[in-house]
Amino acid sequence: MARSQTATLPLIALPRNSVLLPGVVQRIPVSSTRPDIASLLAAVYTRAASKTPNGRIDTVPIACVPFSSQILGPNGQLLIKNGDRSQEKDRPDADPTKATKADLFGWGVAAKITGVEGRGTGEFTLLVEGVGRVRVDKVFSDKDYPEAKVVFYPDDVTHLDPTLQELFQHLKLLSRELVAILRLSAILPRSGSTPGLSPLLARRLDLFITKHTQPGALADFMANIVECSHEEKLQVLALLDVKERVAKVIELLDRQVGNIKNSMKITTITATTLPFAIDPDSTKNEIEKIWKPSQGKVPLKGPAPGVGMPFPPPGFMGGSGGGADEDQEPNEIEELQKRLDAAKLTPEAAKVVVREMKRLKKIHPAQAEYAVTRTYLETLADIPWSTTTNDRIDASTLTVARKQLNDDHYGLEKVKKRLLEYLAVLRLKQSINDDVDAQIKQAEQELPASEPAKEDAARAETPDPSVEEKLRANSAKMEVLQSKRMVDRSPILLLVGPPGVGKTSLARSVATALGRKFHRISLGGVRDEAEIRGHRRTYVAAMPGLIVQGLKKVGVANPVFLLDEIDKVGGSNFHGDPSAAMLEVLDPEQNHTFTDHYINIPIDLSKVTFIATANSLDTIPPPLLDRMETIYIPGYTTLEKRHIATQHLIPKQRRVNGLSEDQVVFSEEVVSKIIESYTREAGVRNLEREISSVLRGKAVEFADAKDSGHPEKYEPRLTLDDLEKFLGIEKFEEEIAEKTSRPGIVTGLVAYSSGGNGSILFIEVADMPGNGAVQLTGKLGDVLKESVEVALTWVKAHAFELGLTQSPGENIMKDRSIHVHCPSGSIPKDGPSSGISQAIALISLFSGRAVPPTMAMTGEISLRGRVTAVGGIKEKLIGALRAGVKTVLLPAQNKKDVKDLPREVRKGLEIIHVGHIWEAIRHVWPEGHWPGEDEVPAVQSRL
Repeated sequence: MARSQTATLPLIALPRNSVLLPGVVQRIPVSSTRPDIASLLAAVYTRAASKTPNGRIDTVPIACVPFSSQILGPNGQLLIKNGDRSQEKDRPDADPTKATKADLFGWGVAAKITGVEGRGTGEFTLLVEGVGRVRVDKVFSDKDYPEAKVVFYPDDVTHLDPTLQELFQHLKLLSRELVAILRLSAILPRSGSTPGLSPLLARRLDLFITKHTQPGALADFMANIVECSHEEKLQVLALLDVKERVAKVIELLDRQVGNIKNSMKITTITATTLPFAIDPDSTKNEIEKIWKPSQGKVPLKGPAPGVGMPFPPPGFMGGSGGGADEDQEPNEIEELQKRLDAAKLTPEAAKVVVREMKRLKKIHPAQAEYAVTRTYLETLADIPWSTTTNDRIDASTLTVARKQLNDDHYGLEKVKKRLLEYLAVLRLKQSINDDVDAQIKQAEQELPASEPAKEDAARAETPDPSVEEKLRANSAKMEVLQSKRMVDRSPILLLVGPPGVGKTSLARSVATALGRKFHRISLGGVRDEAEIRGHRRTYVAAMPGLIVQGLKKVGVANPVFLLDEIDKVGGSNFHGDPSAAMLEVLDPEQNHTFTDHYINIPIDLSKVTFIATANSLDTIPPPLLDRMETIYIPGYTTLEKRHIATQHLIPKQRRVNGLSEDQVVFSEEVVSKIIESYTREAGVRNLEREISSVLRGKAVEFADAKDSGHPEKYEPRLTLDDLEKFLGIEKFEEEIAEKTSRPGIVTGLVAYSSGGNGSILFIEVADMPGNGAVQLTGKLGDVLKESVEVALTWVKAHAFELGLTQSPGENIMKDRSIHVHCPSGSIPKDGPSSGISQAIALISLFSGRAVPPTMAMTGEISLRGRVTAVGGIKEKLIGALRAGVKTVLLPAQNKKDVKDLPREVRKGLEIIHVGHIWEAIRHVWPEGHWPGEDEVPAVQSRL
């Protein structure tokens, strides 16, 4: 052993229970808790830059020292008999950044940094390789990182005496034997945590061990591989004598090899049915031949010729050589088979299950295909092929469902009407099926009486025609009765409306009314077709689609599925077209054989009640829209919101905020003020938030009064002044109809894009000297600009009939320009519904006659003067009534929309239908006389 020089090296205190040996590469994780390593690395880079031209950091040595153990001395001697570690548990963990010489072991290694691996999260890993043993004499902590004064102790490998040579050969044999056993354990079943070794890695290790020439270095390498305690690795590190070190590692190797032999299940081969007889004792002897070296050679290429095949045979399903877990896999297979038998599979699914179960029993559990097949079968067992919820269909069904829907939602008569229709049809079908079932049962009872006649006819040499005719009649009767059974086809509804009107909660109420299970599928943001139809089983981590997953979750075949935000489904891309995948799901003629890519077996979805929701129909493809029954849910009126707030929102929020009914009292005036001045929406979500804000404010007042001992000072009744205190100043100001009017100003009607809250819109027209130019302001859209041009063209063409010019050839716009403006210039305005308003405004301006301020109008006009239909009638008229309008002019084609208006709107407004602009003129100015009005008939012919 030759003693080398002394040096002062940067020191890294290794993580606890970690030991670095010479010739071994180790990863040291570096996080924010180890600033000493970061500072050390910076110093190493600085030294490398000044030491070598290329700045290689592996030329700068460092010292890696493990933590000491209380049961070992500084030189590795055992202080406690049998290595008792009971006292080690009470030892507090030392801080690696502030480790002293007393905390560290007396021996370590000089190492070099071979690389730095970054993780991109502020953490990195240091790769260090041990070079040689060093003894730690002193530790310095005056820098950001510790340093140590060490003495180098290289191995003396000048010559190998016979004893060391014999130990070296024994070490090689045991090392190759361990590699062979680890490779064999990867093939045979094993218990415990015995690791396996791939054939490629085993061959490389065997070659490395065979070609090794340094006994000390090989001992260090195998000490890093073998399973041993932290203290045993410290002892190997402290052994400077190569003979003692090799002997210590041989002892560790011999112990692990013996443990693996005892834990291996060698009876798996003898317990398997093979085409030839095998004696268990001889098999055991043959395997012992593999494990124990014979004549100094260890067989590494496979088992001895007499053992037979080392791989499990086709029928192998797990270990059967003893142990607590030997029957685990067969029991799980039997349990899976029972689940599949109880699933009431369809005939096609049953065929697939039989085939897959045969494959599963032939696959070794360690193979990846085993887990894939088993997961597939478990999915088939979880799908409700024929399990259904019994619908509550009896004499009280419609009454109970109607009460359920009315309790949960106010208004929404169309949706409730459609659902009650479905329940009524379902009840009629069930009553018909009950009658048919009774007839079938009676016919089946008659069949046994005809069986003896059928046997007698079969024995007779000449069959009786009357008996055969009777048998054919009975068979035909059964077929006719079976065909009379009514098949339930659940409706596929699409609820379209603005946010917050109760589409999602309505679907849940439907499930409650039907007595069925409910499942919500959010389609917003779905961009992959596989999310709907599932992934094919050939892909890694394949899984079924959202539809099949929903069926597995609810566990019945007739649930209520809510397809939320179907208008947000992504279009065609490189992942496929999700909206096209929904075509089969929502087609009543196809969804009884819906095929998921993962399941690959037809699944009946015809019993599922699909309810889809959308905010707009514009983004839904026409083929998909055609498969659904669309029900439009408009925004709530102010009166509906008031009723919803009083009956639902206020009691709900009162409970949420811990107040009783007599502690907060909302008046009708306060509720209306919150609706009109603090919210502007189609639904009631913001209304609920504002009510909650008011109640929280009242809760603070009540708590303060109660805590101060003066509860009588608390006033439970809310006033309008309280709203400004709790909610701030009014957020919205409604357009109010003018009290007076002037020529050129007309009140139009508009429905906001959010729906629900319609309002009035003033159209202002002014003229001035000019050259016939038309100026448009107010952020008008292209369609609205074209409406102005159409209205101006009609007025110019009929100026003489209107008495605006002296002769038919005179241009009314000569030496005149006009300016059309719609107030609230920051709000974009567009839509084909203001043509009649623009025309009346121009006529009012040019004739000098004012339009009544309490009259509003909506409708588009053509160049012939016809008034055409527009949309949003309900919202517009509700807004008109709220703004103080008394009379409304509507297109004659919108008469059908008036029937859906709330009763208070029909009573509060005088609605006049017009089919031509001349009719509108007569109603706007009934006392006025127009030169050309007699030439226009009151009824326009469409022939």
